[in-house]
Amino acid sequence: MIIRETERLRIRNWRGGDRDLFAEINSDPKVMEFFPHRRSRAESDALFDRNARTIGETGFGFFALALRDSDSPIGFCGLARTDLEPHLPDGTVEIGWRLAVSHWGKGYVTEAALALLDYGFSDRKLREIVSFAVATNTRSTAVMKRIGMRPDPARDFDHPGVPDTHAHLKRHVLYRIGAEEWRRGT
Repeated sequence: MIIRETERLRIRNWRGGDRDLFAEINSDPKVMEFFPHRRSRAESDALFDRNARTIGETGFGFFALALRDSDSPIGFCGLARTDLEPHLPDGTVEIGWRLAVSHWGKGYVTEAALALLDYGFSDRKLREIVSFAVATNTRSTAVMKRIGMRPDPARDFDHPGVPDTHAHLKRHVLYRIGAEEWRRGT
């Protein structure tokens, strides 16, 4: 299932041959700098299976991000329903991404995220899309700004999935964009 194609990218469901790349990005210390732990291969494979299943069942999830000319996976970008009550109400949809380090700095995440905002607002008729990251994760917040999202400091939160042993990763900033803002900006 292809969700969107851009000039350089294909946003699609995961395939079995993508497992190695998925495991690579989930265990890479640079990619996972703002997460409390890296995933083992078994943990990554379980997440891969769950994510592919969720995409198939709901059309939401973190989609494979592949180079259009070769269909080689380079990371992921997607729209996923959050499960962070009471910080984010049930039904909230977030946009998020991870990219193999060798593909950083080429604008791929911004390109994919813009296509997925269009998918979310045009095809899925969402009213709002949010994104959140560790407060010091300037790479991710820069993408959020480039795709037209705005900070919403009243909705910043301490992530309940981050253990106290990693207190420096607890505080998350939230950015948002509404459907009307998106339409005005496109």
